[in-house]
Amino acid sequence: MNAHARNPAPADPMMPHPFRIERVRRELSDTFTMEMVPQSGGGFRFRPGQFNMLYVFGVGEIPISISGDPGDGAVLVHTTRAVGAVSQALDNLKAGDIVGVRGPFGSYWPVEQAFGHDLVFVAGGVGLAPLRPAIYQAMANRERFGKVVVLYGARTPADILFRKELEKWRGRFDMNVMVTVDRVAGKWNSDVGVVTNLVAKGGFDPLHATAFVCGPEVMMRYVALALEKRGVALSSVWLSMERNMKCGCGLCGHCQWGSDFVCKDGPVFRYDQIADRLSVREL
Repeated sequence: MNAHARNPAPADPMMPHPFRIERVRRELSDTFTMEMVPQSGGGFRFRPGQFNMLYVFGVGEIPISISGDPGDGAVLVHTTRAVGAVSQALDNLKAGDIVGVRGPFGSYWPVEQAFGHDLVFVAGGVGLAPLRPAIYQAMANRERFGKVVVLYGARTPADILFRKELEKWRGRFDMNVMVTVDRVAGKWNSDVGVVTNLVAKGGFDPLHATAFVCGPEVMMRYVALALEKRGVALSSVWLSMERNMKCGCGLCGHCQWGSDFVCKDGPVFRYDQIADRLSVREL
């Protein structure tokens, strides 16, 4: 069982609710953002790190983390890659189309637990999307934290997600934003290499830091090791594990991972509680 509290499950967790797409924005060649509003009116409340099940009528549904501002309940925002049948069907939708939404589900980034600490966000690729709501929450409560550091890695400069927003954050005097790419294609004047390299020079106090990490599993494992080497307590490192989720509420069993169900006990886990499982092949 995950260590921090979770929101109660929706009253009827298996019933999709119709949401109307207000806007679709192309982020990268294979990545897009949808902004939706409930067809019945009202708003949508969630905690940073939680996810929804998005249903395309006649195709199916998939879990996608919420990527919008938790302080803005008027619009529901999801950012994802088009990599499978359902996500490709979502990518083909346009403003005015209807999507079924179930949720929110799962645990969340414990932003409040980090009050008084330096707050470190480490993201790889599209992993920046599930972290973005927590970054918004941190900025809305900026006076409650020490340093706020965002470390982001992408494959190439062309693969940088939310580029304009990263540039805006970098321009703030109260944030430290560092971006690296695995390889350079064209002009690039910043870091080159894996995102773990940024941990060593992130400019935060490791003895008083809380870290939120999201990206490919192998990247998260190495980031956790780099944070530990820097001196960050593993009990202060949190990862988002989005594995095999099908129903969102622990009924189907597809996402059982050791003694936990990722959809109920996760997707956000404290690293020291799951570290032993990350090194087990095929688990």
